[in-house]
Amino acid sequence: MLDLTASAVDLTRALCDIPSVSGDEGALADEVARALAPVAHLEVIRDGDAIVARTNLGRAERVIIAGHLDTVPINDNLPVRDVSEDGEAYLWGRGTVDMKAGVAVQLKLAAELTEPVYDITWIWYDHEEVEAEKNGLGRLARTRPDLLEGSFAILGEPSNGGIEGGCNGTLRAVVRTHGIRSHSARAWRGENAIHFAAPILAKLAEHTARTIDVEGLAYREGLNAVRISGGVAGNVIPDLCEVEVNYRFAPDKTAEEAVNRITHFFDEYEVEITDLAGGARPGLDAPIAQSFARAVGGTPKPKYGWTDVARFSALGIPAVNYGPGDGQLAHADDERVRISEIEDVERGLRGWLSAD
Repeated sequence: MLDLTASAVDLTRALCDIPSVSGDEGALADEVARALAPVAHLEVIRDGDAIVARTNLGRAERVIIAGHLDTVPINDNLPVRDVSEDGEAYLWGRGTVDMKAGVAVQLKLAAELTEPVYDITWIWYDHEEVEAEKNGLGRLARTRPDLLEGSFAILGEPSNGGIEGGCNGTLRAVVRTHGIRSHSARAWRGENAIHFAAPILAKLAEHTARTIDVEGLAYREGLNAVRISGGVAGNVIPDLCEVEVNYRFAPDKTAEEAVNRITHFFDEYEVEITDLAGGARPGLDAPIAQSFARAVGGTPKPKYGWTDVARFSALGIPAVNYGPGDGQLAHADDERVRISEIEDVERGLRGWLSAD
């Protein structure tokens, strides 16, 4: 069983050594639920493989603190081991960065903070690393919106132990070209759809991504081809080519505005939007958010990748990312988290939630 009296570092090791690749979070969710069950000051609710634990102290404001239980697939990088790099101590292994170190801090504080200055709803959820319709936090928003009521939300995504406000939105689209099939020995009788895709790739290669200021934070956008497919056989001129494009857009625009930009950008082609998630504004203008920023210190930065802060933003709840780990190491085979960052994030959250 998970020992919630252990250090956050040891708890990170224990969490990571329970494999929980997306779709197989059940065993870890079971352990989290068992560990929280005897904690008298928490009301514990389970929804599938999502665990919600909340205080009911009658405080004037409620804070939501959330993290996901799942990881991307393991690639010979478990069990966790201790490593040293440039004089720093790390935990190395799948999930250490994304995001079981953050979950460990949250679980430890959930068990220990019996009288926080805010009521707290702690959420650990499933299916974050896969398609949006499976996301456990999204499921709670649809089926138990009462569990997501609060004044401010913190998502424990890796942020190098600093605050990252909001997030970029993300859009995926398939841009298609059409041709006419023919035998490749008589290519003049056909029209090559793959060749017709060349202007699409050139347009993307020539595109300069924008950096957009949103409430004082500079969000870098990105527009890139991420997959291309086409072809029938080695002796057939192809009649279809598909270029999959990913657009990471700043939170100054809505999801609908992002769709309009992409369809206009590729206005000469057939475009199908296959995935869309709006971004989130920084969420640092609310007084409770400013109180948090003062307590943990540092200079807030933008979140370039999409995270579930966008789900809170869509509900009108300001939200930020705050967790140990370097996001650039998330999903990497050498994923590793600095031990000092785990301790710093625990100290920052504990201090803010326990402040007079």
